[in-house]
Amino acid sequence: MSRGPRTTSDLEQRGRAIAIQAVESVVPHSADRQSAASTEAAEAEAQGRASVCPEQGHAAPNNPDAQDYRVLCLCEVANFIALRRQLGPTATEQLVKSAFSAIGDTMSDGVVRPAGRAMAEIVVERNAPVSVPNAIETMRAAIACAAASVEPRLKFRFGFAVVPTHCYDELRLIEAAEGALDEARVEDPVVVRDLTHADLSFDRLNMMHELPLAIAGEQMFVQYQPKVHVRRQQVASAEALLRWQHPVHGLIAPADFISVAEEAGEIAALTLWTLRRVIDDQKRLRAAGYDIPLFLNISGMLLADTAFVAEACDIVSNSNAKLGFEITETAVIRDPQSAIRHLQNFAAIGVQLAIDDYGAGLSSLAYLKQLPARELKIDKMFVMQLTSSNRDPLIVRSTIDLAHALEMEVTAEGVETPSALALLSVMGCDMVQGFLISRPVAVDALIAFLRDDGHLTSGFGGKSLFVRPESIWKRA
Repeated sequence: MSRGPRTTSDLEQRGRAIAIQAVESVVPHSADRQSAASTEAAEAEAQGRASVCPEQGHAAPNNPDAQDYRVLCLCEVANFIALRRQLGPTATEQLVKSAFSAIGDTMSDGVVRPAGRAMAEIVVERNAPVSVPNAIETMRAAIACAAASVEPRLKFRFGFAVVPTHCYDELRLIEAAEGALDEARVEDPVVVRDLTHADLSFDRLNMMHELPLAIAGEQMFVQYQPKVHVRRQQVASAEALLRWQHPVHGLIAPADFISVAEEAGEIAALTLWTLRRVIDDQKRLRAAGYDIPLFLNISGMLLADTAFVAEACDIVSNSNAKLGFEITETAVIRDPQSAIRHLQNFAAIGVQLAIDDYGAGLSSLAYLKQLPARELKIDKMFVMQLTSSNRDPLIVRSTIDLAHALEMEVTAEGVETPSALALLSVMGCDMVQGFLISRPVAVDALIAFLRDDGHLTSGFGGKSLFVRPESIWKRA
């Protein structure tokens, strides 16, 4: 992936200045931390920007346009190979795991997860630009504490990426952080990429023109995110997620090109291409010994398209592959009679149906009881704040009870923390999906994940995420 010219935004300059201290110093004295915080606050006040209190989680009223930001840090042990030669593989890996566990214990407002033997991902969210460097400072302090807690001393390099959550695309953020880490390995131990200043020259008209070429030219690719059955502790299925890697403009967010495909009348061709690719990948999974169903998303426009439904049914019927379709309730509301009839056609040929993003839009019980679906997916907006909100647990629990009463299984999307998983377990949620289990991966990586029982060892130290007392399971 070409790096292109490096930007020098104020956010990147300030973030790099703060983060570089993690490489040059161990734990700062508390007086130094207070001084840094005071300097940051004074700078923010001098420039007339909103001050943010992480504990309270809100911006001062002098900035009504404040928006949320997600910061991803890829933290890599720079001297891993040297330590492995000095201490041996087992001792070195245990040393690194201990350090990353210490980071997780220190980061009370972030998510820390392993990303390899010598790397961890750290994710935090902030609600104003001025607080993003503070987030990097928090990560720096946590990593410095971890470095001081183990011997021999660990040396780190960092790749940071920052993006506003309103245009957040997880794959784009991950690849930006990976690109920053690549630069850090060669040029500088700390690199920050600011996606708030992304190139917007590739507009919708250009996308409409190039989309058919992208479909024909193999610029599209599919990744899979596994869904784990909580009680069985097995990967039950996986969701197919379509991506567009443009040769010039790089990765284009699905939220951008899917709506363009619908406007340009290319959504049927795009979905049929995806369907054929997913069928091929499901056969590869079966040949490897993992005959699990793969789910793909179906646009609401296509549920009223008789020609598309007929062709899709023909492809599926002749494939002998285990497949599922995910649809939203709003898709049914557009043309209820046609949508329900066509969904029944899909169900009749063995396609498993799931209602996606439940609760994110207009949830209608009248349509819910008519759909031949056997799975209901709770939108991640209710799951990601599950342990910090008063209302979200009530909504999630009532949704689980409703789905079970309708003889549906429930999948929670956006599961990122062990505490959220534990609470969902107690509530009787059937399946979970999210970064805590695995981020979206290519089919070869999915096969390796299944072979290694990756869902059982996603936690630090190889500990299972699903060790729970037998008494908490609510349903047999």
